Amino acid sequence: MAVLTYLEAIRAAMLEEMEKDPRVFVIGEDVGTYGGAFRVTAGFLERFGDTRVIDTPISESAIVGASIGAALMGMRPIAEMQFIDFISCAFDMLVNYAAKSRYRWGGGVPIVVRGPCGGGVHGGPFHSQNPESYFMNVPGLKIVAPATPSDAKGLMTAAIRDPDPVIYLEHKFLYRRLKEDVPDGDHVVPIGQARVARPGRHVTILTYAAMLQVALEAAEAAAKDGIEVEVVDLRTLLPLDEAAILRSAAKTGKVMVLHEATRTGGPGGEIAALVAERAFEHLDAPVMRVAPPDTPVPYSPPLEEYFLPNADKVGQAIRALADY
Repeated sequence: MAVLTYLEAIRAAMLEEMEKDPRVFVIGEDVGTYGGAFRVTAGFLERFGDTRVIDTPISESAIVGASIGAALMGMRPIAEMQFIDFISCAFDMLVNYAAKSRYRWGGGVPIVVRGPCGGGVHGGPFHSQNPESYFMNVPGLKIVAPATPSDAKGLMTAAIRDPDPVIYLEHKFLYRRLKEDVPDGDHVVPIGQARVARPGRHVTILTYAAMLQVALEAAEAAAKDGIEVEVVDLRTLLPLDEAAILRSAAKTGKVMVLHEATRTGGPGGEIAALVAERAFEHLDAPVMRVAPPDTPVPYSPPLEEYFLPNADKVGQAIRALADY
């Protein structure tokens, strides 16, 4: 075991897989000489050379397109989006080429498209987005969103080894704020498996990424009032761990979905529909969503604080569910 930050855990998984497998390489804007905008790939160029750590022009469509071609030729690219917001520039490549390849002719596209997502750092509307909702509607893609350093390493390892395209969302607010023991060596967290981060029996919170810490803080406060909140860290958004979601819903009968993506069309609607369709007989209250309003992420610190869910907002929702 080693004590690592969230950022260091991502870095460790990439380093280990690049050392083990010569097919794995990193490609993106400033990933080589500069070491990445957040320094995730610092030192990679010196360690692996410029054929495996490739600096590119500012063209996300080219980065992902080149990665798809390399993957079809047997390589295992890790494509960095300097900020995940700009994955929108590669939408066509991901949705119409990478995601559909296996369905069309059986050929996998083993690429990882990774990048920093999320708010809380006053990055403004172009550097704070959570784009998972755009891609949850695309068969053929996988989406992971780790909330802890241990999961960050384990899910990155799983993503690199996966035979199909994986969007790996790393929340920038967590990069250097979280630190914990992370297993050395071959640590894999299977894609598609949620975990119970805190057991409880009165209310369920389904969440992921940075909102896990918010949920745990709110759950701790609710416990002082005798409300036992079960917090489920989804870890993977596509495919969802339906069994874990339904198991917790049946256990508590009261479900909240908490996410940082904006409310309308967000992951919470899909998850709420799943619970309503398949666990309705267990519910003692309507499924509740806690999410930001339908606006771009504000740059202004007070406005961003108002925009983002926090423990107080989640706490109010917990009590409303518990009292229903």
